[in-house]
Amino acid sequence: MAAHAKAILFALLGLSGVVFSVIWIASARAEAAGRRWPTLQQLAIGAVTDFFDTLGIGSFATTTSLYKLGRVVADEDIPGTLNIGHMIPTFAEAFIFILVVAVDMRTLTLMIAAATAGAWLGAGVVSSWPRRSIQLGMGSLLLGAAAIMVARATHLVPGGGQALGLSGARLAIGLAGNFVLGALMTLGIGLFAPCMILVALLGMSETTAFPIMMGSCAFLMPGAGIRFLRSGRYDLGASLGLTLAGTPAVLIAGLWVKSLRLDAVKWLVVVVVVYTAVAMLRSAARESRQELLKRGRDAGRI
Repeated sequence: MAAHAKAILFALLGLSGVVFSVIWIASARAEAAGRRWPTLQQLAIGAVTDFFDTLGIGSFATTTSLYKLGRVVADEDIPGTLNIGHMIPTFAEAFIFILVVAVDMRTLTLMIAAATAGAWLGAGVVSSWPRRSIQLGMGSLLLGAAAIMVARATHLVPGGGQALGLSGARLAIGLAGNFVLGALMTLGIGLFAPCMILVALLGMSETTAFPIMMGSCAFLMPGAGIRFLRSGRYDLGASLGLTLAGTPAVLIAGLWVKSLRLDAVKWLVVVVVVYTAVAMLRSAARESRQELLKRGRDAGRI
């Protein structure tokens, strides 16, 4: 029964990947005028972030930080770029970890469905937000992501139990939590770290978080990505950089490296994410002041 359920998930995952790729190619051809292929910097960001993503660090917060620090992508285009560009590498991660990690298939399927529903609703809202709202949202949630990373690194949250699945009230809590995390992911805030904590708090083995979080992301990203494609709120070159360099990096990390001691890397990521969050909030405050000044000047002309 479990093998049959996995086969269905893999078939749906493959179909989702093909459908999204076709839609993305058609959209890119229609909008290609004046847009470019990824730079070496954008390719390097894709390789580094997806490599560490496969090992459990997460890619959204780190990619956002690198984009902001290097002024690679406009702030308002970062959520769409992340959801579109990291999609194919996440498909590869989901295939690997659903295949090799033991988890209750009913729990996995329902958690994936909850995150996908949250992302579909969230993307419809975020894709229409103005630049300042995105800066405020990303800055605030990045601070929350940094707090979660610190909690994990210092073992302030439980390490999890031995359960491979959920039922009853715990399953309901898990579905509600993953629904919210799916919605937040469309704002450019990764699902990995909070999903790991959610799974641990519900008494599941920490290893089960890998197929749950990667499967959730793989299924929710096509729906969210299509909404961002329709709105045009993403950077084509940067997205291609994440896809083209990130996919082989996932295969290297997932199939050969398997695990590394990442304590120092985790703390470095926390520092960078906090810096990026502050930079986002400062940008939002600066735009707010400029808007107030503009309104004052316009009022003076009346």
